[in-house]
Amino acid sequence: MMIETLSHTTAIGASPNGEILSTQRRLAIDKCTELAALVDRHTSSERSGYYATAIDPLVFVRCDTSKTIQDVSEPLFAIVVQGQKKLSLNEALFQYGIAQYLVMSVDLPLSVCMIEATPDQPYLGLKLKLDPAQLSEIIAQTNSGIDKKENSVRGWCVSNATPTLIDCVIRLTKLLETPQDIPFLAPMIIREIYYRLLTDAQGEAVRHIATPGSNMQRIAAVIKQIKAEFTKPLRVEDLALAANMSAASFHRHFKAVTSMSPLQYQKQLRLLTARQIMLSEAIDATQAAYQVGYESTSQFSREYSRMFGAPPIRDIERLRTA
Repeated sequence: MMIETLSHTTAIGASPNGEILSTQRRLAIDKCTELAALVDRHTSSERSGYYATAIDPLVFVRCDTSKTIQDVSEPLFAIVVQGQKKLSLNEALFQYGIAQYLVMSVDLPLSVCMIEATPDQPYLGLKLKLDPAQLSEIIAQTNSGIDKKENSVRGWCVSNATPTLIDCVIRLTKLLETPQDIPFLAPMIIREIYYRLLTDAQGEAVRHIATPGSNMQRIAAVIKQIKAEFTKPLRVEDLALAANMSAASFHRHFKAVTSMSPLQYQKQLRLLTARQIMLSEAIDATQAAYQVGYESTSQFSREYSRMFGAPPIRDIERLRTA
């Protein structure tokens, strides 16, 4: 499996890991020091995890140990302000760190591992849920990318954050110190973040989230259908009809967006859900398998072991101990 990282070639200095930095990149990393202090202030050294905020779509992330989280991510913008992490989506693997961001365009099952995280230097980050309706409104007002030919784009991208984008995030985070300003100012700053994302290097992927009738939107609608009916048998022909595509075209676009086939997507949803059920409801593997749509418990155990690295019973015991 190849790990994809971002490279930088305009030299004016170097990061601690030897990365050659441009002026813009160095400035972005410096601004993340300020942003890291804000995230640290609003989270606790006594608890790793997600922290909801008074700004509804904004969530902070703190982790003081190397930890892997497997879940289904919704459309979001997420930025690393301290530490590094790896993101695994089927066979695709990305590693990124300070002042780099992820945009997730559709709901995707993924594995995230914080690889630089200690009690003294915790991993810190934040994520902002993306609203396709607001993005669509900004696209209409700015004509952003309106003349560009539509291409198949992945449902996620990783990029360097510009100093201007990080400034927006700092201003949004600082609103938590003046709660009375949040109702009026937060929506405006969030709109500015959306605008910066649309005009940034990865703007095409962001634009497709909110472009009516785009291949991305049609695949996103089918993904929501699969999520809602993941326990039922899946027929690719029916999904292609719902997306108004031929079966071959649908399969090609689905794999371009998600990095997997519809059947692989459904399987990962089933296994993730089964794992959550076994953890929260204390039921055995056989019951969990039938609840998520498996007819064969032996097939369930094989696929579970392949995805999580251990059979169901051993994996759940490990998680409960941790």
